[in-house]
Amino acid sequence: MYSWHAWDWGCGAGGIMGFGMLLVWLVPIGLIVALVMLVNRRNATPPQSERAIDILEKAYARGEITRDEFLAKRNDLSEKRETSS
Repeated sequence: MYSWHAWDWGCGAGGIMGFGMLLVWLVPIGLIVALVMLVNRRNATPPQSERAIDILEKAYARGEITRDEFLAKRNDLSEKRETSS
């Protein structure tokens, strides 16, 4: 004779235990992944600001200022740096 107990059905106690075992693995793995992502986000360095000379060179390269303007402003920047030091 065949008995019809709960564990004989596909969704009986075995299904619940399988779901519990899945949680036992997924919860810790999910917590570890979340922790790693949080640590990586906190350690990311913010983008460094551009130096004034870099901005000036890009403006000259784009043709926004003339050569004379570039040279004059570059000299101004180098003089400011020498007086600040």
